Parts: sequence; structure tokens; C-alpha cells
Amino acid sequence: MTPIMALNIPHTSKKRIVVVGGGFAGLAVIRALRRTRCQVVLIDKHNYHMFKPLLYQVASSQLNVGDIAFPFRKIFNGWKDFYFRMAYIESVDPTRKILRTTAGEVEYDYLILATGCVPNFFGIDAVKREALAMSNITDALNIRNRVLRNFELAVTAATDAERVSRLNVVIVGGGASGVEIAEMRRYVMPRDYPRLDMSHMHIYLVEGQDRILAAMSEKTSAEALDTLKRKGVEVLLNKKMTDYREGQAFFDDGERIPTCNLVWTSGIKCSTIEGIDQEKPERGNRNRVRGYDDIFAIGDLSIMHDDLSYENGHPQLARVAISQGKHLAKNLMSSFRGKEMKPYRYRNMGVMATGGRNR
Repeated sequence: MTPIMALNIPHTSKKRIVVVGGGFAGLAVIRALRRTRCQVVLIDKHNYHMFKPLLYQVASSQLNVGDIAFPFRKIFNGWKDFYFRMAYIESVDPTRKILRTTAGEVEYDYLILATGCVPNFFGIDAVKREALAMSNITDALNIRNRVLRNFELAVTAATDAERVSRLNVVIVGGGASGVEIAEMRRYVMPRDYPRLDMSHMHIYLVEGQDRILAAMSEKTSAEALDTLKRKGVEVLLNKKMTDYREGQAFFDDGERIPTCNLVWTSGIKCSTIEGIDQEKPERGNRNRVRGYDDIFAIGDLSIMHDDLSYENGHPQLARVAISQGKHLAKNLMSSFRGKEMKPYRYRNMGVMATGGRNR
């Protein structure tokens, strides 16, 4: 390769593998490549790996950021031929084998895309503007800060109507994230605001389908629903949000709920990668990278239909991302030895969602 003096990454005779995204998939593939004689470059917009399954505990004031965020430079401290650069990706030039980022350009022999997903607001502009998503640490801190600020304002509220609006929390989306964050009512308010009347506070979990945790069994969904109700969460099924204005959440059945705390966990989508020819993006903008033998997509970003057990693509879960990362690393090492790559098959080890402490 002709060296490009960008990102201050030394040019060597070794193959360079560039990984975009340091989530579960990105970390898995990098760790599995440690013993190879390759130069590995990690590009991420943050300088830390986040343990996303516990993000809701940061949002609900049960954990601090340092409990779920781990700096890349500590994770890979002492690794040879590994380089981390904090940057956003802009585009890919597959012909010249160059990745363009906000910090400069970098050449690659192999490019692995593991950029994950972002919230999907389904075109509801007011929700996108006003709601609190929960996809990263900044989001979790925003939820924590807004909820606690509104609790403080509720203490000095002049009317019960204002107090209710400050205390109500509406969570849209009955998947794992929504179910988990609904726990905040039990631990935040009684501990820190003992003089506030608990009857003024309501947590609403709104789901457009006829059950929560729809990706799991009906038995699990029913058990989770019962657990939430016993904890005082008001679960509203078969209801979709249509708008948010003047401090009120509006729904398709005409109901409106006053709240200053709107949390959105109702869907995700993937960002497109400029410069890569791809098939028409599927649900959630998930992509298949075809036509290249040096570019791969893994984790939440990717979708494949070759595994007939998952016609709609593999679930966007940490376990899938980790196994894909490990499998890709094995395939790359096989190709280095002149052997054929093997197709990926996901082995489902079960799925878990947290319904609160010890649940």
C-alpha cells in the first residue's frame, strides 16, 4: 500500500484491518484478531466501550457512568500493532480502499463495519425534538438529569396539575429497554424525595403491539407484564404515540397524557455508509454488503438471510454481535492461510431482559 499520512498511523508491510465501531461486535472481532500478524485500527466516535445492557441503570440513577463505560485505551493497553482513533466516518472509497473520517483518511486491506444503530422516531418531528432517547451514555445522563430536575420543580409546584406533569414519566416502547427503565419509580423517588406524594407520580409504558417483550415467548411477556404492574407501572398496550406538544403526549386513540418526561425506546435504525454499493436497505436500514471481498458488516448494522432459521435477520442483540465478530475473525485468519471462509450460523443460547432488580 502507498502510505497516506493521516490519523498518524504508521505504514507497515502488515495487512491493515480497520474496524469501525467499538461495540460488542467490534470488540469481539478485535480481540479474536490479537494473535494475527496484522495491524488493527479501531475508529469510533467515542473513546470508550459502553456496556449497553446496564444503560438503563445510569438513566434511573442506580449506577454511575464509570460503572458501564470502559476506555478503549485501557482495554487494549499494551497491545502491539493496535491503534485507536476517535472520529466519525464520512465515506468509503472501495476502489482506492480508503476510509474517510472527520480526522483524516486511512487506507485498509480489510474494512469491518460495526457501527450499530441509532433511535428511530418514525418521522414524528416533535418526538425527535423533545423526547429523550436511550442509546448512549449522553442519552442516559440526559434522562437522569431531566427527571431529577423535574422532581425538584415538582417540590415547589404551585398546583397539583403542574406537579403531576413534572412527575409523570411516559416511556414509549415495550421492548427490553422500556421494561428496564420503568424501574426508576421504585428506587429514585422514595429514596431522594420522601415528602413528595407518590400518588402524583405515574410511570406509563406504552407499546403499540398487544404485549410487551414481543420478541420473547408469550409466557415471558405475561410474567414481565405482571411484574411491572405489581411495581406500579401502568402498561398501555395496542397504543401508538402520534405527537407531543405543550407538555402532553398524544396517542392514536385520542388519549393524551401530561408529562415533562418523555422517554423514547420504540425502535432503532442503522445509518447508511456513503460510497458502498449495497442492496436496498431493509427494515431499520439494516444492510448487506455484497460485491466486496474486503468489506464486512457485523452486529446490529448487518442483516443476512442465508441462515434460513432467521428469515428477517438475526436479532439485534449483544450475543449475536459477539458471535459474528468471533466468526469473522476466524474467517479472516482462514483466508490468510489460503482456506475458504465458512458461512455464519447463529446458535441461540436464549434471550434475557431485566425487569428490575433481581428480576
